This record gives sequence, C-alpha cells and structure tokens, in this order.
Amino acid sequence: MASSHSSSPVPQPNSSDAFFKKEMDPTKRFRPVQSLPDVCPKEPTGDPHASCDSPSLVVDQHRWTIYHSKVNLPAALNDPRLAKRESDFFTKTWGVDFVDTEVTPSFYLPQITKEHFALYQQEITPREKVHERCKNICTSKDPFERTLLHTHDKSRTDLEQVPKIFMKPDFALEDSLTFNAVLPWSHFSTAAGKGNRDAASSRLLQEKLSHYLDIVEVNIAHQISLRSEAFFHAMTSQHELQDYLRKTSQAVKLLRERISQIDKVMCEGSLRVLRLSLTRNNCIKAYNKLKLMATVHQTQPTVQLLLSTSEFVGALDLIATTQEVLQQELQGIHSFRHLGSQLCELEKLIDKMMIAEFSTYARSDLNRPLEEECQVLEEERLVSLVFGLLKQRKLNFYEIYGDEMIITAKNIIKQCVVDTVSQIEEIDTEVVVKLADQMRMMNFPQWFDLLKNIFSKFTIFLKRIKATLTTIRSVVFLVLDKNQKSKELEDTLQKSSAKESSLDTEVAYLTHEGMFLSDAFGEGELPAEPGPPRNPSPSSEPCSTDSVSEPEGTTDSSSSVTPGGVEMLVSDDMKLTDLELVRLANNLQELLYNASDICHDRSVKFLMARAKDGFLEKLNSTEFVALSRLMENFILETEQICGRKSMSLRGALQSQANRFVNRFHEERKTKLSLLLDNERWKQAEVPAEFQDLVDSVSDGRISLPEKKPAAAEERKPTEFLIVEGQKYATVGTVLLLIRIILEYCQCVDNIPSITTDMLTRLSDLLKYFNSRSCQLVLGAGALQVVGLKTITTKNLALSSRCLQLIVHYIPMIRAHFEARLQPKQFSVLRHFDHITKDYHDHIAEISAKLVAIMDSLFDKLLSKYEVKAPVPSACFRNICKQMAKMHEAICDLLPEEQTQMLFLRINASYKLHLKRQLAHLNVVNDGGPLNGLVTSDVAFYTGNLQALKGLNNLDLNMAEIWEQKR
Repeated sequence: MASSHSSSPVPQPNSSDAFFKKEMDPTKRFRPVQSLPDVCPKEPTGDPHASCDSPSLVVDQHRWTIYHSKVNLPAALNDPRLAKRESDFFTKTWGVDFVDTEVTPSFYLPQITKEHFALYQQEITPREKVHERCKNICTSKDPFERTLLHTHDKSRTDLEQVPKIFMKPDFALEDSLTFNAVLPWSHFSTAAGKGNRDAASSRLLQEKLSHYLDIVEVNIAHQISLRSEAFFHAMTSQHELQDYLRKTSQAVKLLRERISQIDKVMCEGSLRVLRLSLTRNNCIKAYNKLKLMATVHQTQPTVQLLLSTSEFVGALDLIATTQEVLQQELQGIHSFRHLGSQLCELEKLIDKMMIAEFSTYARSDLNRPLEEECQVLEEERLVSLVFGLLKQRKLNFYEIYGDEMIITAKNIIKQCVVDTVSQIEEIDTEVVVKLADQMRMMNFPQWFDLLKNIFSKFTIFLKRIKATLTTIRSVVFLVLDKNQKSKELEDTLQKSSAKESSLDTEVAYLTHEGMFLSDAFGEGELPAEPGPPRNPSPSSEPCSTDSVSEPEGTTDSSSSVTPGGVEMLVSDDMKLTDLELVRLANNLQELLYNASDICHDRSVKFLMARAKDGFLEKLNSTEFVALSRLMENFILETEQICGRKSMSLRGALQSQANRFVNRFHEERKTKLSLLLDNERWKQAEVPAEFQDLVDSVSDGRISLPEKKPAAAEERKPTEFLIVEGQKYATVGTVLLLIRIILEYCQCVDNIPSITTDMLTRLSDLLKYFNSRSCQLVLGAGALQVVGLKTITTKNLALSSRCLQLIVHYIPMIRAHFEARLQPKQFSVLRHFDHITKDYHDHIAEISAKLVAIMDSLFDKLLSKYEVKAPVPSACFRNICKQMAKMHEAICDLLPEEQTQMLFLRINASYKLHLKRQLAHLNVVNDGGPLNGLVTSDVAFYTGNLQALKGLNNLDLNMAEIWEQKR
C-alpha cells in the first residue's frame, strides 16, 4: 500500500534517525521574488532628459495628467488633506467619498453554500490526516536549517548583552529617565574630583556603547546577508519597473489622446445634436405656451361675443376649458392670476342670463297667439338654453315654465271673456265693470260658445306645452344616454387596462433582466407617440397654421337629433348623475300633468263663477247634456294630450250632474205624484207617439225617438198598447211613466258619469210608483184622493196589468244600466231585483184580492144554499151571474192565461165552500134525489162557466165537492 504512493515517507538504510526526503532543486528551493511595480518616480539624474516629466503649471493646468490620480498607496494612505486617519481599508484607499453600500447580488453568480464543499471535504479529509501524521513523524535534519538555527541562537545570545532599554519601542533620549539610564550623571558630575580614574570610567562607558552598536550592526549585517539575494534582486528590478511604468504612461497618454479624439468626433457632435434638439423642443413648447396664453387672453372677448348671440353652451364650454387650462397648463403664470376668479364671476353672470333668457322664452312661447299650429318656438334656442342649464346644474328651471303656465292660463280665460263680451251688444261694459258680472249677463248659447272657445284655446295651449316639454325631455334623455355610453366605455377601458397590467409586468421583468424594449417588442407594438395637445379653447382663427389642431379620429361629444329635427351636440362634461337626469325627466312629465290640472282648475273656477246664481241648475236636459258632452270631450282630449286624468273638472261636472240629477228626479217624481193623485184607474187610449216609443224600445235601443213632423192625417189612438205582440191595457199615468223611464235611460247615455245616481233615482221612482199605486188601489186610497165610489175588479185588473207592463221593461232597463257601469259598480243592480220582487208581490196581492172578492161572495151565497127544486136554484143562478160579471170585467184587461189561472183559483174557492155546505146539509153522492138536485145545479154552473170566453177548455174537476167514502 505504501508502494502505491511515491511520496510516502520511506526509511533510508544509511541513516538511522532520519526519513528519506525527496531532493529539491537548489534553484527551486526558494521561490524567486516577483518584481513589483515601482510606485515611486525615478530619482533625477544629471541628464535633463532623464528627469521625470513633471507637470507644467502653464501648459498642463487644464489637462488631466497622471498626477491627478492616486497611484502611490502610501501617499493615498497618508493623504494630508484628510481630517483623520481612517482605519477602514476602503476608506483609506478610496477616500472619504466612498460609501459602504450593500452590493446587489449578481443574477449570474450562483449562491455558494457549505453543501458545495461537502464532496471536497470528504475527499481531502483522509489526505489531511495522513499529512498531519507524516509531519509529526518526519522532522527536518537539514544542515542548512541547523546552521540557521545555530546562527540564530548565537545572534540571540549576543543581542541579550544589549540592555533591554534600547529595545523598547518607546525609547527616546528626550525622556530624562531614559537619558539618565543610558548616560548616568554619576560618571560626569564627579569627573573633576576623581581625576584620571573617572575619565577611564567614561571611556569604558563609551566603549560599552560602541560594543552594543557593533553587536547590533553585526546582527543587521547578518540579516542583510541572509536576504541579500532578494535585496539585490529588488534593486535590479527597480529600473525595469521604471521602464515598464514609462511605457505604460506613454500607452495611457496615447489612449487618452485617442479617447479625446473619439469624444470630439463621436460624442460631442451627438451631444450637441441632442442639446440642440432639446433646445428646439423647449422653444416649441415655449411658443405653444405663448400661443396658448394668447388664446386664453382672448377668452373674455370671445365669451362676450358668444353671449351676444345667446350661445350660452359655447360660452360655458369655453370658460370650463379655459379654467382647465389655467389649472393644468398655465398654472403659476402671474399675468393670469386674476383670470380664474373673473371667469367664475362671468359664469355666475351667465347663470343669471340663462335663467332670465329661459323666463323670457317661456313667456314668449306661452303668450303667442293660440292658433292650430303647435310647433316649438325657436327650437334651436330652446335646446341651447336647456343644455346650458343642465351644464350649470340648474335643474329647477322647469319651475319658471310652470309659473308662466299659471299666468298664461288666467290670461287665456280673461282674454276670451273680453273678446266675447265685446261682441255682445246687450252688455254695457261701462255700467257693468267686472268681467264676472259681464259673464253672468250672457244667456246659455252665448255662455256655451264662450266655454267652447276657452276649451279649444286650452287644448292648443296644452299641445304647445307638450311639444316644448317633449323637446326638453329629449335633451335630458340624450344626456342620460350619453352618460350610460360613457359608463360602458369606462368598463371596457378598465377591462383592457387589466390586460395591459400583465404586459407592464412583463416589460418590467425584461427591463430588470437587462433587456431593451426593442428586443422584446416589435416597432409596431410600441405605443404610438401622443398627438399634439387639443386646443383648449376655440381660436379666433381656426384656419390659421399656428393653431393647434385636434388629432383626427378623436371626439369629445356625440351628436343627436331632437324630435323637431334639430341636431344637438352632447358634450362629455355634463357632470350629472343618472338619478338626477331621471328625476328631472319625471319632473318635466309631472309639469305636463300640472298643466292639465291648471287648465282644469281654471275651467272649474270659470264654471263656478257662472253657477253662483244657480244658472247651471236651471238648465233643461238638452242644455245640460250639451254642456256635459262639451266638458267630457275636453276632459278626454286633455287625457290624450297629457296622459293622465285630471279630476278637478270631472269632479265639478259630477257635482253639477248630481245637482242636475236631483232636480231632474224631483221634477219627474213630483210629476208622477201629481199624475197618480189625479188617476181614476180607467183604461186610457194609447196615442200613436207612445206606441212609436214602445216600438223603438222593442228594437233593442232605449232612447226617446225623434219627433216626427205632423202628417196630413193624424193617426188615431189605439185601445191597447202593443208590446212585442201582447196587448196591454194601461192608464195614462203608466204611459207617462214609461216615457219618464226612457228619459232616465237617455240621460245616462248623454252623461255617463251620473249612471249610478240615475240608477238610484230611477229605482226610487219605480218603488214610489209601486207603493203609491198600491195605496190608491189595494188600499182604496183613490176613494179619498180622486173621489171614486168604489174599487172595482176592473180597477184591480187594470192596476195589475200596468204593473206587469213595468215589470216587462225592468230587465231591459237593467241591461241598459249594466252596460254603462264598471264591474265594481254592479252591486247597485240589486235594486232592480228588489223592485221586480216588489212588483210581483203586488201583482200577486191583486190576484189574491180578486179571488178574495169572489170567495166572500161564495161564502155569502152558498151559506144559504138549500137542496130543493126548482133546478137550477136561485143561488147557483146568482153565482153564475157574478162569475159572468167578473169575467166580463177582466177578460179584456188580462191575457187569457192569467184569466184562466184566476178562474181556476176562483173555482177552487167555489168548490171548497160548496163542499162545506153539502157536508153541512148531509148531502152525499149516493144517487139519491138530493144528489140529483145538486148534480143538476153543478152542471148548470159548469156549463155557464165554460161558456165564457177563453174558459171552454178549463178543467173544473167538480168531483172534489163530494166527501170521499171511507
């Protein structure tokens, strides 16, 4: 294992106390001393050319030389200009200007840790152990080293003879103690007294010191002799170093000359170009700034010029742009220090001017002649005003228009009254001064024409207001639409900026890595240079070559067209929120509703002024219907124009209609009451006009027919009223009642708003007729009221038939009202159900009354009946006579079916009384003589009853008069 390593120590056979050591080359025993550069200048010699090139104060005062640099390390470390000596190496070497900063770690050098040396340590550790073991075992026995050690020990022994005081680092003879220790005064102070002995002591001290000096010199010489080779080598290399430094200095000088030439040729020209380019750009900026200042200086005259032509929006835009320029591009310029406040005051003045201008516009728009033309007055002027007011956030300008509407509505009515009164000769305006009094002197046709004129003027007035407000709302909606588009654009830009942020991160990374942008992106991908700045204010000479033009493809506003065809330019500086714009649009729509309310309110006041003396309550049906239709048409027109119902005029019409209904109903009820009080309940003839009235109702429409012109031969009245093929015998009151009912129905057609009131009044009228007729006929009130002697069966039958006629028309009347009611009002139709029930109950009571009359007669006659000859008996003859009278009284009044039903009930009553009498007489159906007499009387009764008109097929069933045998 030892043989595998040639450098392993092996014992030599010739030496018992030493190891074998590889011979070293004597020339390589000591490493030659490397020559160091001579940092000191060569000493001057006698040759003037051989002296160093010292700088000249005249020639080289502005030229950099090698003496400007610190190349001498001792000189750098001992710089006398430094305030103190720094202990830090870098500060001593590089000067006080050096700052110790943290060095940024290089991106190209890896971080070295202990783990990188782990493998090396594993390999070198065994070798280090072997080396240490060999170094302890093998000691050096070199003769040269022995000689050196021996010499060193000898010199050390000699040096020990020298006192230690001379070896101290702080040795100084200036110190009294040190001087006294080296040269004791004891040898010199007594020299005069001692004589030659003391002189010998002094010489001995001098020799001792000389001996010490010799020992030191010998040791120094010995040390020099040991290092003589290196010393002389250093001396010889000094001249070579000086030659090397001279060549280096010449090369540096040549290099500096070349660098100076390169600087002149390549750098100074380029830098001059860059400096001139920067100067040119600064001059251009200064020129543009001066031109911008000149433009801003013309702001106030330009604003005055724009205001003279009512260009408020342009003036406000110019002021806003100028303020922005003053704050951004011209900030701090002393000559414009007061311009900002002046523009603010001018802006406030423009606000007042716009308000006054809008007020003037509203007054001129609303007070122009009311003609059929409803176009917007000066739409361009209106649009400009609205844009200016919106720009200044004067959002309550519509209130001015609302105030003018109220004043104009008053003036419209006043002017219409004045024009109408001036045309009526009967009214003396000098005597009657007040317009209200003059108006009250008009008759209905004159006043009706005046009201019609007022309504027509109000209609045109509302159409004009709607057109104006529509234009204003279109401007508001265009601004709102512009705001929404701007928000969408901002969202798009935010999304694109999010994408660009990743691009910026990549660019920062590339720059951090030391790459240029041109290496990462193509020229086409680099951001384009921004164009010239936009001119902040309109120049007085837009075509001038000095003006700064706006880059193509960029715009700050969007154009739109109003409903009237006026093109509008919507700027981007409308700082209004969507909520404010929507609220303003709603307020404008509400202003249109208020216009309708104003017209209705003024109309109501005009109506109430005429109704103070009860004029409207005295109108007849035709006049009131005409007035109602006129007001309804006006209400519908205003609803179509404004889109909302106004209730004031409708309420006034309803109030007057209620008064009209009350008067209408009271007149008819009074008339019906008078008719019933004078009614004798006899069948009346039916005039032809009433038959025509009934015929018109039969055609499916309930209305009063127009009066036909009198014919050459008037038609004769008929005995019966023909209704859908049935004959109705009536009294005169019922004919008039039918006409009154149709008047109620026709009034509902003419005035739909009074439908429910008319229905209530009509039901009250029908109930009144029912109750009053019941009192007069069934209650026999006609005996006292009219003076009738008695209430006959004919009166009862006629009353029943009249009630049946009214019941026949109740479903038609119900359908007529139902078609004109709202579904929520159908509950009032229950009145007709109650009326129908009351009428049927009344008819049933009359029928019961007729049966009761015959029942009392049967009770009276049959209670005296005796079964005896002759046959027929007088009782049955009297009964048949009364039945014939009853039939004769009602057969022409009641229809055949009702007559048969009535006589069936009378026959049932007759059989009941006859059965009771036969049971009382103990007459049974046994075929005996009494039975035969009764059968003969009954056969006489049956024959006479069936012989009456319409009763021949009547099933009398006379077998029920006999008791059934058990």
